[in-house]
Order: sequence, then structure tokens, then C-alpha cells
Amino acid sequence: MRNYPLPSSLILLCVLTLASQCLYAQGGASIVNTKHNLSVTGPGPIKIAGETEICKFCHTPHSANPIAPLWNRRNPGTYYETYSSETMQATIGQPTGTSRLCLSCHDGTIALTQTYRRSKPIPGTIRITAADAGHVGTTLSDDHPISFGYTTALAARNKQIRNPTMLPAQLPLDHQGRVQCTTCHDPHNDNLGHFLRMDNRSGRMCTSCHNHEGWNSSSHATAAASVSGAQRDKWDNVSYKSVRDLACASCHRPHGAKGRKHLMRHEAEEDNCFSCHDGTVAKSNLVAEFRKPYTHPIGAASGVHRRDEDPRSMRDHVECGDCHNPHEATSNSGTSGPPFIRGPMKGIRGLSSRGVPMQRALHQQEVCYKCHAKRDPVREPIVNRVVRNNNIGEKVSVNSDSFHPIEGVGKNTDVPSLLEPWKVTSRMYCTDCHGSDGQVRGPHGSRYAALLVSNYEFENSDSTMEGPIAYALCYKCHNRSSILADESFSLHKEHLDEKSSCSACHDPHGVEDNTHLINFDSEVVSASKTAIGDKGPVFVDLGFRRGSCTLLCHDKDHDDEDYRP
Repeated sequence: MRNYPLPSSLILLCVLTLASQCLYAQGGASIVNTKHNLSVTGPGPIKIAGETEICKFCHTPHSANPIAPLWNRRNPGTYYETYSSETMQATIGQPTGTSRLCLSCHDGTIALTQTYRRSKPIPGTIRITAADAGHVGTTLSDDHPISFGYTTALAARNKQIRNPTMLPAQLPLDHQGRVQCTTCHDPHNDNLGHFLRMDNRSGRMCTSCHNHEGWNSSSHATAAASVSGAQRDKWDNVSYKSVRDLACASCHRPHGAKGRKHLMRHEAEEDNCFSCHDGTVAKSNLVAEFRKPYTHPIGAASGVHRRDEDPRSMRDHVECGDCHNPHEATSNSGTSGPPFIRGPMKGIRGLSSRGVPMQRALHQQEVCYKCHAKRDPVREPIVNRVVRNNNIGEKVSVNSDSFHPIEGVGKNTDVPSLLEPWKVTSRMYCTDCHGSDGQVRGPHGSRYAALLVSNYEFENSDSTMEGPIAYALCYKCHNRSSILADESFSLHKEHLDEKSSCSACHDPHGVEDNTHLINFDSEVVSASKTAIGDKGPVFVDLGFRRGSCTLLCHDKDHDDEDYRP
């Protein structure tokens, strides 16, 4: 077959077609008025003096780099530090395809004018630098992962991403089914800002791929609160001004994230929460709560918490994410009451009373058990007991002889001091005792030891004076007049008048082998000096409002000394 030269008119048509595709993206949007127009007519901060052509910085109609589409830039062969996290189940390698093309400018390693075909070199040596908004650099561990296969098999393994067959047409994978820079960005169309292919208001782009259970009804997806008055974060990379519109962008940053593992806006986990929960966006000021003397120490560790951690073997720590699932949490307190979990803790992992990890805690105490149902204490107890057991799950178990009704209804049907609406059939939350001493809900911070909601005198000394303030915690549920009238125990008032704390005798969580929460403070109560045989300290339940003690307390020796109504 003889080769004939192409007519000049056909060559011109090809060039015009390429130019048209370069200048106009799908839908008619023009690259001319975007930052990708690097010619002298470009509107962006980077432009090449004296250069009038637009497409040549990326494309050439002849002798192109053998990379589609008619690429006119060199591959610098750069090695990149790629994204990684314990939740990423896809294999992330070096950038490929169109992502490698984008990075030939945006990694800043070679000049924007360093084109592949240089019959007429473009003057200048301008590079994208770290001072430029479009700089990505060679460290991609703080950027959304790219160049990985988004397959149905991956979606089957990771239930938090959607099947790729559900992706909208605006978010194309490459011809090999891989996520690339061009999945989210159209380099020729900047109508939506940041060259996005889809409006990401309310996280529409993010949720096209990511599928978190409960997200659509969560507070972070629905709250209309404005972020305009925020002091800690200005969300300078997005234009939205409400929590609902920011959605995923409230906490995550797809490029240049400081908290790299999960692309968080801030490195310290709690700082992502404090951006709103400092009283400037959300109503509650949790920053102030965590400045109180007693808190959950969320600042003591960083980067330790894992979404899939096993509470039985994890390193001791506490982060906001240990108690709250930001993708599912709501402000709804619910109508079920204790022990069922409330909206702010919805969708969080837990540990059952039998020590079995739970994907979703059903009851509030199962979240607390992740740290407080261990034999090895996460902290030393405030009161050293005669019978020492730091596993709160075992202490409040219905198998114990006495317990505050966390796991089940209490066994004691005779509690005359109970204030309404409490009854002997009531259940309670851990947070009925442990939590903020103010109006903020939850065990974030308190001025009282053990993160208590009200004052409770642990000390047993001459300065311990009975009163409504000294035992405000107990008197929230128990009638002070009934206690001082000795209705349930004939010597309550005498003990309190002798400046003995409630904690001298009572272990508030529970006691495995004693009634009435009797488990003595070992620094106050010791063995009897006069008793024969077992010198205690020991309490024996003798029936309805009767019992006996063998012990030494406040220099008083009791040898099987009983009490009765």
C-alpha cells in the first residue's frame, strides 16, 4: 500500500480538535480563565511572560511523550512517599497514569516550562513551591490515596466504601478501574473551585465512595450551626460556612492533612473536635471542660487510637474517638433511658460485661468497660479497699452480692432513703455519677476527684464534716434526712458525726461477696485486736437491717459487734 501525505486541511482539523479539547472541558467550561492557563493571559498567580499559547504546557500534537493524552511533559522519575493507614485495605503503590502527569507539575520537582517536546523552548524556570496552594510535593502520605484499584472485591472487604458500580458518572476511574487525581479533579474545568468534578457541599463527593453507617442522620451531617465565628479553624480550603455544608471537610482534608492516617485536619485527635466544640460553633465548650482538674486525659497520647483496636490488648489511652463515633453520633438523648446508649455515643465499639469485644456497644457501660473493666488498673484507685478489685465490670455485675444498678436491677429491695424518681427497680448510667460538674454532659472534666458530677468526701479525717455539700453526690439520689434518721442503718448518723466518710464502709460500684456495698477502706479500717479467730476486718449480714462487724476503726475495737433497728 502506498503512503500518501495527509492533506494540510486534515492536519489543521486535528490541531483544531486538540486545541478545542484542551481549551474546553466537558460541558463547555474553558481552561482559559483558570489557574491552569499559564500563558501571559492566565488569571492565576503563575504565568509565563511573553508566552501566548495555553495548551502547550501539557499537550503537544506531535512527538508527544508516549503517555496519553499527547503529553508534553517529562516524567522526572520521582519516588513518592505514599499514603498508609491501618484501615486502608487497598494496595497503594507509586502513582501511575494521569496522577503521575498531574504530579509532574504539582510535586514541584521540575519547572512548569520544562516540556517534553522543546523545538521552541518555553522561557523561564518557575516551579510550584510549598508557598503555592497547588503544591503537593513528593510526600503523599498526607493526601488522599491515588492509583489504587477500586474494585468490587475491595468494596466487599471494606464495608465503609461503596461498590464502584454505584459511582456517579462525574467521578470517573481510569481505564484500569483505578482512582486517580482525575477521578475528583477535572484539570480543564474550575467552575466549582479546586477543579472539582462535583460540588462537595454536604460531602456529596466524599459520600459517593465512602459509606459510613448512620452518617446521613448524624449531627455532623445535619447541624446547621455556622462556623463563621470559629476561632481555632478557618477552613481556608473550602468556602462552606455551616457544619452541614462542610460535612466531611469539617474534620478531614484531602490534601496536606496534618493528621495523616485518616487525613485529619489536625495532628492531635482532640484538636479536630475542638475546632467546633470550643463553644464557638457547638454549644458546649469542651475545651474549658478539659482544663478542669480531673478529666479523661485525651492529651496524654497521640496516634495510638485505632478504629479496630481490641480493648483487651490495646495500649491504655483515651481519645474522643474511644467514646464518640463522629460519623454516627447525634445530639439525641433518646427515650429508652438507662442502660441504653444515647445519641452522642452511638455507633461506638464496646466491651461486654463478659469481656467480649463488641462492634457496636448497646449500653453505655460497655463503652466504659473498654478501659475500666480490666484487672490491671488504668489508674490507681483513690480508695484502697480490703477486697481489691479494679475491674468495674465485675464489681457492678449482677453476680455480685451488692452493686449500684448499672448491669441490672439492684438486689436490695429495702432502700428507704431513695429520692424520687429513683426506685429499687431503677437502672442507672455510669454518667449519673461520673461526668461534668456543670451543664455539659459526659465525663469530660470536673473539679471533683474521680470525675464526679458532685462533691464526695473520700477523706476520713477531723476535717471531714457531714453536710449537704460534703456528700452532695450521695444526696442526689439518697435522702439526707433518711440517712441521718438512721432509717436503714441505726448508726449512720453516729458514724458521720465521728467524721467517717461514706467511703470508709461503702464501695460505690459493687462488692462481689458482701451486701450493702460494704468493702472497707483499708487505710481507715483494720483487723480487730481483741477478737478471737478471724479478726477481720469483716462485716456479716444478719438479715433485715441487722449486721455485725469485727474490726478496728478510729481506735475503736469491734468484736462481732452487731447492730439492729
